[in-house]
Amino acid sequence: MAEFMELEAQDGVRMTWNVVPGTKEEAGNCVVPVSAIYTPIKPFPNMLVLPYAPLRCRNCSSVLNPFCVMDFTAKIWICPFCFHRSHFPAHYASVSEENLPAELFPQYTTIEYKSPREAACLQSVFMFVIDTSIIEEEMAFLKSALSQVIGLFPDNSLVGLITFGTLVHLHEIGFSTAPKTYVFKGSKDVSKGQLLEQMGFFLNKPKPLTSVRDGLSSESIARFLLPASECEFAINSVLEELQKDPWPIPADQRASRSTGTALSVAASLLGACFPGSGARIMAFLGGPSTEGPGAIVSKNLSEPIRSHKDVDKDSAPHYHKAIKFYETLAKQLVHQGHVLDLFACAVDQVGVAELKVVVERTGGFVVLAESFGHSVFKDTLRRVFQSGDKGLGLSSNGIFEVNCSKDLKVQGVLGPCASLEKRSPLCSDTIIGQGNTSAWKMCGLDQATSLCLVFDIVRKDIPDATVQSSSSQFYFQFLTFYQHSSGEMRLRVTTLSRRWVAGPGSIQDLISGFDQDAATAAMARLVSFKMEIEVNDLFAPWSLIDIWVLAPKLYLALTVNHNAFVY
Repeated sequence: MAEFMELEAQDGVRMTWNVVPGTKEEAGNCVVPVSAIYTPIKPFPNMLVLPYAPLRCRNCSSVLNPFCVMDFTAKIWICPFCFHRSHFPAHYASVSEENLPAELFPQYTTIEYKSPREAACLQSVFMFVIDTSIIEEEMAFLKSALSQVIGLFPDNSLVGLITFGTLVHLHEIGFSTAPKTYVFKGSKDVSKGQLLEQMGFFLNKPKPLTSVRDGLSSESIARFLLPASECEFAINSVLEELQKDPWPIPADQRASRSTGTALSVAASLLGACFPGSGARIMAFLGGPSTEGPGAIVSKNLSEPIRSHKDVDKDSAPHYHKAIKFYETLAKQLVHQGHVLDLFACAVDQVGVAELKVVVERTGGFVVLAESFGHSVFKDTLRRVFQSGDKGLGLSSNGIFEVNCSKDLKVQGVLGPCASLEKRSPLCSDTIIGQGNTSAWKMCGLDQATSLCLVFDIVRKDIPDATVQSSSSQFYFQFLTFYQHSSGEMRLRVTTLSRRWVAGPGSIQDLISGFDQDAATAAMARLVSFKMEIEVNDLFAPWSLIDIWVLAPKLYLALTVNHNAFVY
């Protein structure tokens, strides 16, 4: 176990089988799939960051790594994944056995690149979306918590503010002497085009501009998104004057709350101003959505809020319509590279079941508490903006790719990501989680974000002993291109090698390479996935799961026995 922990400390990877079953039949008899749990931006104290672009294979796009075969005389390197021979470029002319570049050192199996062309820091954007259909006491708690974290905003960040109740209010905080508020009807969805037209973003008269994004000037963007160093007074002024939604609530009705429209306005604004740059929509919800798209219940108190039994019986009248709306919103945010975070502080339901699809695909987080005055909410909100060891180390706008040896295919990924639908020979016919692709979008990720990759062994026959001894290695390479918390765009590359074994004498080798902790985590994710997607197929593996919980050593003995269980 200590050996597996050392591997995690070096590369951020734990594999269920560190000695890989060599054939498809062997892998099937092992029950626990060949999988890897990878933490893409796990912090390492000695992480080497190279100030130049990586050298890639022209055939499979894998990055130069310590497992490449080198011909220093001919200045050629051979890719371990596709065996393509590539010449070193001119700036590698001095490479030799005594003068190796850093990426060829055996201890640097995980390395980061920071290209000079991408050295310019991008800004992080935080858009606060605040529910005002809450009682005065809760409003005071929320305003106090937000006021305390304003001074913790990162220096290279921009901040905006939207409030909502019956109507949606987009606050123009760029002019503190004469602030404006743009109001949208909460019962109707707002597209990006409608938003831009109403706020007069488009330039009717040509004039010199210092910065233009899709027809938007920096002056226009600064009306709604202020730098952290300049926004403290403006945000505090708005918060001080912020009141509970003034619209009267009849005794037999719930508060009018247009959550879906507010989130749609936030997504459209960020999509118009900062597409492809890290941004987070931080929604503070105090009750269920009752108005407009995404509503989970009507305003009439005579209609109860749906329960899990109603969802199971398909008798929740608003559920499918809300899910469809939030799936569309999720696609928009993934395309833009933006994140949705939920702070749901209420004794009533707020609609997390419907909003879950957006949070999961964008890599956001959900904080549940009974009140905005609860320490869980206040401490978590503070930690989001803290830096150093106490902070989360938030990064954003990531793209995760996988490359592996030809005898392996990727079934899918379980974790906070969305498929980029990049079909390749690496894609397995069996799909688990986000599958049928070799690249995924990770809009939001922190230092503890992890992905579970499930692999498929495609080799059917055991080669002879000569071939087996000469090519008994599998190779994996994980590439994560992301926007660092400092604003820099970086590429982290992790390259691994594992040995495969096959045949009757391989059981002891498999046992020695089995990581029980990694297998427990991988199986837990698989079971969770099956509970949500394949409920009717859950009954088959329950006996194995019971054995896993009650007697893990017995479970291990059964799973490595070829004649015991077939999953």
